[in-house]
Amino acid sequence: MKKELYTKDKTAPKQFLKIAPFKKNIRKTLPHKHNNYFEIVYLTQGKGTHTIDATDYKINSPVIFNIRKEQVHFWNITSEPVGYVLILKKEFIEQCLDLEVKPLIAKLSTHNCLYPVNTDASIFFKLLEDENKKESSVKGAIINGLLKALLAKLLEIPKHTAPKKYLNNIYSAFINNLSSAKNLTNSVTYYANLLHTTPQNLNAICRKENDKTATEILSEYIINEAKRQLIYTDYTVAQIAINLNFKDNSHFSKYFKRHCSTTPAAFRKVNI
Repeated sequence: MKKELYTKDKTAPKQFLKIAPFKKNIRKTLPHKHNNYFEIVYLTQGKGTHTIDATDYKINSPVIFNIRKEQVHFWNITSEPVGYVLILKKEFIEQCLDLEVKPLIAKLSTHNCLYPVNTDASIFFKLLEDENKKESSVKGAIINGLLKALLAKLLEIPKHTAPKKYLNNIYSAFINNLSSAKNLTNSVTYYANLLHTTPQNLNAICRKENDKTATEILSEYIINEAKRQLIYTDYTVAQIAINLNFKDNSHFSKYFKRHCSTTPAAFRKVNI
């Protein structure tokens, strides 16, 4: 009888981000998946192989491995490893208010294995590890900034030998439009027209790539941008409604409350 594939969870309940040194005693592991999180492994020392979805990658440090939640992987390490493990759960990514973090994660996740030019990314891992241990009112903002810097550093002029797994071009363009838009538009039809496709096809592509409809993905970007403007600007709620292309303040407030279970004004009051 075929054994059930092991699903590993290295996080504690409600721990949405975890960063720690790579365990030096790890040598061989059984094939397993992760419990709904994205894992980044950065090794500056170590030899052996790392298998991701039946493809063997040589551990030729420095090396970066990115394991998505649906992928199966296991280690065969032949010398003492040195490096870091960064775990990002869906909840952390979705709550992140920095506009650039999601696209950076999406871009990094298309590479199973990267061989960077140098090892200075270790500095960012260490800073992020130290900051994550602290308790302060600005901890979230600092972690978001350090994480963005780290992700950008990991993507800096890499030498990769692994075959790229690109996202669907229409999906990538859709995410890029949402990420780079100065003013979001609450209309899937609008973005479908920009991408020269139909709303139905865009929805089907989004479901395949992200298990969400185009409307759900668009809503996430709109709500996150609304939160940014509520927290970090002095715009009135009415002005934010205009900025986000809602027909009026009432429509925007109802939309925000439907997604956040609170009004924009109440959200602002408890977050500034």
